[in-house]
Amino acid sequence: MFKRLGKPGALALPAGILILIALMIMPIPAFMLDAFFVLNIALSVAILMAAMNALKPLDFSAFPSVLLFATLLRLALNVASTRIVLVNGHEGGAAAGHVIESFGEFLIGGNFAVGLFVFMILMIINLMVVTKGAGRVSEVSARFTLDALPGKQMAIDADLAAGLLTADEAKARRREVATEADFYGSMDGASKFVKGDAVAALLILGVNIIAGFCLGMISHGLTAEEAAQRYVTLAVGDALVAQVPSLLLSIAAAVIVTRVADTRDLAGQIGGQFAAPGTWLPVAVILAAIGMIPAMPQIVFLPAAGITGWIWWSLSKRATRLAQPVIEPVVPVDPARITLEEVSDHTLVTIELGYGLVHLVDEKRGSPLVARITGVRKQLSQTFGFVVPQFRVRDSLDLLPNAYRIVLGGVALGGASIQPDKVLAIDAGEADPNHSLRGEATTDPSFGCPAIWIDAAQRDHAIAEGFLTVDASTVVATHLNQVLSEKPQALLGPDEVRAILEGVRERAPGLVETVHPTPISLGGMTRLFHALLEDGVSIAHPLPILSALAQAVLQTTDHERLVDLLRADLGGMLVARVCGPTDRLPVLTLDAALEGMIVQGMHDPVTGQPVIEPDLARSIADRIAAIIAERGPAAPPVALIVQPRARRAVAALLRLRAPQCAVLSISELPPSQPIEVIDVIGGEQPDLNPSQTALQPEDLAA
Repeated sequence: MFKRLGKPGALALPAGILILIALMIMPIPAFMLDAFFVLNIALSVAILMAAMNALKPLDFSAFPSVLLFATLLRLALNVASTRIVLVNGHEGGAAAGHVIESFGEFLIGGNFAVGLFVFMILMIINLMVVTKGAGRVSEVSARFTLDALPGKQMAIDADLAAGLLTADEAKARRREVATEADFYGSMDGASKFVKGDAVAALLILGVNIIAGFCLGMISHGLTAEEAAQRYVTLAVGDALVAQVPSLLLSIAAAVIVTRVADTRDLAGQIGGQFAAPGTWLPVAVILAAIGMIPAMPQIVFLPAAGITGWIWWSLSKRATRLAQPVIEPVVPVDPARITLEEVSDHTLVTIELGYGLVHLVDEKRGSPLVARITGVRKQLSQTFGFVVPQFRVRDSLDLLPNAYRIVLGGVALGGASIQPDKVLAIDAGEADPNHSLRGEATTDPSFGCPAIWIDAAQRDHAIAEGFLTVDASTVVATHLNQVLSEKPQALLGPDEVRAILEGVRERAPGLVETVHPTPISLGGMTRLFHALLEDGVSIAHPLPILSALAQAVLQTTDHERLVDLLRADLGGMLVARVCGPTDRLPVLTLDAALEGMIVQGMHDPVTGQPVIEPDLARSIADRIAAIIAERGPAAPPVALIVQPRARRAVAALLRLRAPQCAVLSISELPPSQPIEVIDVIGGEQPDLNPSQTALQPEDLAA
């Protein structure tokens, strides 16, 4: 707080408020009163100019507070001028300062009756027209802004969820919406300041006139005519001096609340909208027609018609000149020159579309596919734990018109043909087999379910029959999500790993320094994260991963050994993908003889890992797939528990033939995790009741 008060600007407002209070309670010389009157007029003009130059109302968000201080300044000057007028008014006009004297003598010609009428007219304009209109606009704007606030917040949340906004952009948008609501609410109350100021000016004028008559006739022995001439003239001049800045502030308030957000200031906005030539031609014709009437002053109407006609002619020429296209010189292209952009694609993921699907990314139609793909990218980033590189959408002439293809690093991962103007009704197992839908039978490209392309008018009918309905852009986005979810390691590069490490470094710099860049380089970290993602371990929580890695590098820097140590420390995270910490983990095991055959059998001479014979591998995979099929889709997932040396080979086998089954080594099971043995592969199924099958990991190891 004291540091803030130490700044020069921080003391300006408290000092200004003290000066206002001093003006109200302390007498000041006439020359100082003149200086403050000039300051008041200059401040009012500056506020009006700032209001006119603002591009949108929030650009002058301090206006309600500025209006309050300007009103207080004017009221303080009214009190100070009233004191001087009543004390020194009998001495003549100059006794109250030259500004009041000039307003009383020059503007109204010394006739206080004329001054009273002029003051009343200004009061009516200010109070009944400008202030009342501005107050009504502020009230309606505040009401509508507050009513629309929840909808605007929901729109921001929807754009954020779809990936159209970053977190910082969404925060700035929310702040702007809240500020807008506060601004119009403040303006609704600030308009009451101007209205109260106008009423106060009227009352102060009445006090000055009545008190001047009494003081002039009683205290100074003036006649009624002399008292009226001196005191009333000064009172009217004082009222006009205060009313002119009040009218300027009222106009500024009306300008602010009636502004519409634009890229131009008020003068540019009005000038641009009056620049149409068709606006001025009827004006010139009507003025000329009125000027032809004999009783009309032709010396005024005909020149005005000529001026407006010239404006129309000038604007017409300008519009014709702007409408002509600017022809730029064509630079001849060297046919022998080939650029790198023409032969290289720097985007990792590309969605190629046939020409019949190009309208799905047309901005004029809302770009439905772009919004869906952005949402998929955000969802994948949240699942994997790193920012997935941007996708590219382009047309491809070698595809059929309604076909699309998903390419990762130049390799096609999948594709299909869709009907862009129809809806895909998918039978996910809940559809009525005797349904009456009519359409083109097909297969869902994402999950292989039977489906039908139907007209959009049949969507409600399909939902009633138990089908899941999606549009064409959702089909492409779902397929994209499905194929990329299987290859998270292919989307992670050194740049993404560096971003992860930099993010952790901001919170735990010492943790990062223990593992990177020594003893593990950026390439080594990328390879480790690839291995974790390939095993289905999300890196969305890098702190426990790097903590486990910091312990593992104390034992070894070998990649394969580091992966095994990391998986052992992250066992709880691995098991959590299959079941909860207190639930029984459904477990498959290998027969001891079978497991020994794998561990002691052939080994890869390069990696030293066991190699499973083809026939044995096929029989193990078929048996596990059959067990999973017998359990049904509603049953919880199962895990195959093997020895640490066999885990890598068995995991590589089942990743292709039974991806639903997680492969864990016995060292990766948390000590407190209860397990339930479902079957023993290669041996007889254990004849145990459920109470006997609830084992602990150490029992399984034994």
